[in-house]
Amino acid sequence: MIKSIDLRGTPCPINFVRCRLELEKLNDEQILQIDLDRGEPEEMVLSGLKDEGHNIQIILEEKDWIRLRIISNARD
Repeated sequence: MIKSIDLRGTPCPINFVRCRLELEKLNDEQILQIDLDRGEPEEMVLSGLKDEGHNIQIILEEKDWIRLRIISNARD
């Protein structure tokens, strides 16, 4: 199951914090899908999540925003 959140228009670092909080709520069958603005939000969130070891897929790239799917590294 995919859980989606739209973080377009959300400033840094709030968008990264919201991603982390949502990832903590996921169970084994869920994937987090997020929409982010291009530029600093994209760079900061991608970098932070990669540093934490999450599996990230870019599934859609638009001029002003990007859609990511994230699988948490914290599987039990």
